[in-house]
Amino acid sequence: MQFKDYYETLGVARDAAAADIKRSYRKLARKFHPDVSKEPNCEERFKEVQEAYEVLKDADKREAYNRLGRHWKQGQDFTPPAGDDPQFDYRSAGFGNEAEFSDFFSSVFGSRAGQQQARGSGPGFQMRGQDRNLRIQISLEDSFSGAARTLSFATPELDERGEVKQARKAVNVTIPQGIVAGQRIRLAGQGGAGFNGGPAGDLFLEVEFDPHAHFRAEGRDITLELPLTPWEAALGAKAVVPTLGGKVELAIPPNSQAGKKLRLAARGLPGKPAGDQYVVLTIVVPEAHTEEQRALYREMERLMPLDPRAGLKV
Repeated sequence: MQFKDYYETLGVARDAAAADIKRSYRKLARKFHPDVSKEPNCEERFKEVQEAYEVLKDADKREAYNRLGRHWKQGQDFTPPAGDDPQFDYRSAGFGNEAEFSDFFSSVFGSRAGQQQARGSGPGFQMRGQDRNLRIQISLEDSFSGAARTLSFATPELDERGEVKQARKAVNVTIPQGIVAGQRIRLAGQGGAGFNGGPAGDLFLEVEFDPHAHFRAEGRDITLELPLTPWEAALGAKAVVPTLGGKVELAIPPNSQAGKKLRLAARGLPGKPAGDQYVVLTIVVPEAHTEEQRALYREMERLMPLDPRAGLKV
């Protein structure tokens, strides 16, 4: 199968305005219309012009084709996109009742089977709108409790002159409890508009977490660094620890070292199972500013001799 350059078929540049595309289409359609044209292969050329215009006049289909067409040239051997999930779905047989789409068109925008099944379903050419993918940043608290948000984003649309413009669109989003970074929220029918009565595509929102002042998420597990004084680490203590669900009291074992990890079961993000919260201990050493404070450190050195670098090979 060979790649079809629809821009070359209509004789327009890739950045051509919608009005220029329409003007060129009308000129070529008159030239190659089988009822009036004496050009060789006029019927085939007319179908090619019709097919090219059906793609390039629609903002969603043109955007999808542009993403694909950056890597191919007219007549080059073409490998269809992997998988059976086309950019668009067929909902009718073609342009009126006298023409079919090419195999190239079918491989990019839908299946031949879908085209055949659609015959008799209506006189117009319909296509499902393009799915869109956006990233959405939420707080860990939104994931922990669930939330409702309004998302505003830019989307290409055709204006009254048939030109592609960037328009703002707002949608309401329900953030489910326990959603984790990398998961997607699907908003059915909120993607690109369908063509000629075809259904709209879907909007997929990929979740990312805002940086948090205290917590770090890994899947549903939450990590918190907890600073301790040397005497709390040495003697043991009870420390009040923040979690996404509120404060809890945590027992610090005696003789704890920096880097020790303590687990608060099911205190992470909700789910089946819920995540845990891990508390990583850090030790803050007080500064010695007075002679009395320095003397206390010297006394500790005498009473509790320690070589923390004994295991290092120099």
